[in-house]
Amino acid sequence: MDAFYASVEQRDNPSYRGKPLVVGGSPNQRGVVAAASYEARKFGIYSAMPSVTAFAKCPGLIFVRPRFDVYREISTAIHAIFKRYSDLVEGVALDEAYLDVTENRQNIPYASTIARHIKTAIFQETQLTATAGVSINKFLAKMASGQNKPNGLTVILPEQAIAFVEQLAIEKFHGIGEVTAAKMHSLGIHSGADLKGRTLSELTHYFGKAGQYYYKIARAEDDRSVEANRVRKSIGAETSFARDLSDISQMLQELEQIAQSLRATVRAARNTRPHINVKSQVF
Repeated sequence: MDAFYASVEQRDNPSYRGKPLVVGGSPNQRGVVAAASYEARKFGIYSAMPSVTAFAKCPGLIFVRPRFDVYREISTAIHAIFKRYSDLVEGVALDEAYLDVTENRQNIPYASTIARHIKTAIFQETQLTATAGVSINKFLAKMASGQNKPNGLTVILPEQAIAFVEQLAIEKFHGIGEVTAAKMHSLGIHSGADLKGRTLSELTHYFGKAGQYYYKIARAEDDRSVEANRVRKSIGAETSFARDLSDISQMLQELEQIAQSLRATVRAARNTRPHINVKSQVF
């Protein structure tokens, strides 16, 4: 989905349309940007940016509190559209999913045709736009989906895969974050072609187990399947404070509130999956 949370807010409030908007906490409450509209992105505003930084970049920025119940409801409706074409749907987040349409319910021979049908149905039924990436594996489909936003459709054919990866800047690779990209730059790896030129032993030496993944994607290879029932690996709870906490007793009091919230979430998860295992971490 294109700037999903922000697009929902602009859809539901016409006065927000065409204006820079973020979904998240306000700058005077030490909030964080959960989503930024495309108008806001022109100012260099992006998800996970502190709200105070976003406001400094765009003093006229509109801040909207998130409505996750609404986003979940829309996401459920979009997944229902997916299911018209395939049972192999792997949700990554409320606004993103992988589909395996090798064998599909409509017997449509081309994945690009299915992608167009899905994009049209999403817009007709939710008045929101989506961007699709189509290719031979999950990595390439993900990379394709980022090429022509918003409301785009990009197809990477099998014969185009290696050339596409070779020309891609290393910081654009899905699965390579800012820190890893900086390390690769220090090693002289700036593009997919540079990455492809390194041996498996070199990459595992510098990047450990992840080196195997980098070795494969540099060759446009990804054997991960679309997992329709992917297991949730973590449950968390957090909160932000308007001011730093320095008193230990106050910290413990606030931590107890967070723990109570987390306990309720875990209890609800156990009701649906009674064999869930629990391991605690406090940061």
